[in-house]
Amino acid sequence: MMDIRVGQGFDIHRFSDAPIAGRRLILGGVVFDGDRVLIGHSDADVVAHAVADALLGAAGLGDIGQHYPDTDAQWKGANSLMILTDVAHKLREAGWKIGNVDCSVVCESPVIAPHRDQMQTLLSEAAGAPVSVKGRRAEGLGAIGRSEGIVCFASAVITRP
Repeated sequence: MMDIRVGQGFDIHRFSDAPIAGRRLILGGVVFDGDRVLIGHSDADVVAHAVADALLGAAGLGDIGQHYPDTDAQWKGANSLMILTDVAHKLREAGWKIGNVDCSVVCESPVIAPHRDQMQTLLSEAAGAPVSVKGRRAEGLGAIGRSEGIVCFASAVITRP
């Protein structure tokens, strides 16, 4: 009998009010030049982080903070697609196969749709499985609706024979 599990991931980062030297806005591995940047220990890629967290949770392997803590200098400015690649490797080592991951990125800006295909390609390559991305707006409600940050929700399906 096949073991099927589902995991849910979530990540949120706030925008910086001022430019941060060397930092660019990265979502799903795609650089959004000219946009405000997100504050975070790594590259603050909320999409890659939510995908990684969904996968870790589905496999019962903890969460992204346990494996890549923001208190560890090794992860300062880290490329989150590399973190996602490492998470996918951890799952495979534990005998899991990633079925797919679905993400909803919630923000007022930037607009996700023109970059969706590239994001899906980069995330799918890093995870070694299909990753779909949808852009959503908060319709002006709450901190996300006031453009104070970006949030991403992800759901993952994994299997093991």
